[in-house]
Amino acid sequence: MIHPLTITLLVLFIDQFVKIWIKTTMYLGQEFPVFGNWFYIHFTENPGMAFGMEFGGEFGKLFLSIFRIVAVTVIGFYLFRLPKNTHKGLKISGALIFAGALGNIIDSVFYGVVFSDSFNQLATFLPAEGGYESLLHGRVVDMFWFPLFNGTFPD
Repeated sequence: MIHPLTITLLVLFIDQFVKIWIKTTMYLGQEFPVFGNWFYIHFTENPGMAFGMEFGGEFGKLFLSIFRIVAVTVIGFYLFRLPKNTHKGLKISGALIFAGALGNIIDSVFYGVVFSDSFNQLATFLPAEGGYESLLHGRVVDMFWFPLFNGTFPD
């Protein structure tokens, strides 16, 4: 059984590699099909939480970033203290969730500082004029789109 830390680090590396590649080679809103009409890479940035929801302006973003850090710390503490005889499915799924959450924290905490804005341009890494936001205020890079449902939600 691969150790959960190995899974976490591998998935986190792939996650950040793909996000940085997309952020520096694609324009915001650009997409391309991966598997026909079933799976696309679509570059979008999420300024808030699930489904782009935001709350509380500046304070809300700071609170959300700090909440994410605390939650991931608790998840990581729990995951890496599981007994050796814990079901491997729990360890693997926990490591995948942990890696995804940690990747989103990296985006939120650092991407605003180390990248230029992606709006109407390709983002650059470590721009001379500085990043597009301050520490803890970056936007999470989202890119996987599975258009399985074609419709609209009621108003």
